[in-house]
Amino acid sequence: MGIINVTPDSFYDGGNTIKEADILKQAGQMLEEGATFLDVGGYSSRPDASDISVDEEINRVVPAIAVILKHYPHTFVSIDTFRSAVAKKAVQAGACMVNDISGGNLDPKMHRTVAQLKVPYVLMHMRGTPQTMKKLTDYSDVTFEVIQYFSRQLALAREAGINDVVIDPGFGFAKTRQQSFELLRYMELLKQLDVPILAGVSRKSMVYKTLKISAKEALNGTTVLHTVALQKGASILRVHDVKEAMQCIKLVEMLSPYP
Repeated sequence: MGIINVTPDSFYDGGNTIKEADILKQAGQMLEEGATFLDVGGYSSRPDASDISVDEEINRVVPAIAVILKHYPHTFVSIDTFRSAVAKKAVQAGACMVNDISGGNLDPKMHRTVAQLKVPYVLMHMRGTPQTMKKLTDYSDVTFEVIQYFSRQLALAREAGINDVVIDPGFGFAKTRQQSFELLRYMELLKQLDVPILAGVSRKSMVYKTLKISAKEALNGTTVLHTVALQKGASILRVHDVKEAMQCIKLVEMLSPYP
């Protein structure tokens, strides 16, 4: 899943894909390098990110989705949003998956809306909002509590009528670096929930702060954690660097006893 942030303030590539030509350039490169999905987001979810209106978010993502599908009509586009109104407009514009960092907790209409739209749903673990999540890292056992959360939210999603759900542990969202690594260490336990797992570790602070480098220097560390995530059961990698992630996937697949 290639990341396309149409935001001015995302932690790694904010402002790089605002213009139509830049969006198309990044989309084309990611598709050429093997991306299965393009994940378009118009609301920065980095810690302390600015809050924006629903209308502003819609005005960012809908034109981006439209231009991608105009030039690459067979592309699978995911909309990265926690707002049901944005999800609805994005799917009407051609998106075929909703990626919700809040798992439905920040918009009570989200599960029902996704069910009505009849698209797959990525359900992520987070506490609070991007503005408050740094203060909400008090866990007695982060892995156990994340599994409990998914059990509840999966039941609610299915009760609402959503058929296809992917879970995302939410590395870095309301989790310290140590907690994110603990969650990755035991991520195979999430397989008991019997749904696909998405891992989003690309260039995150758990990589660059641990290595005392910048996000721009974090590709090598990202690849290491992608390898671990795949071995722990991840089905989807959400990435900034598609070529390197595809190489990682191909090499890890060679270790499988069932080629």
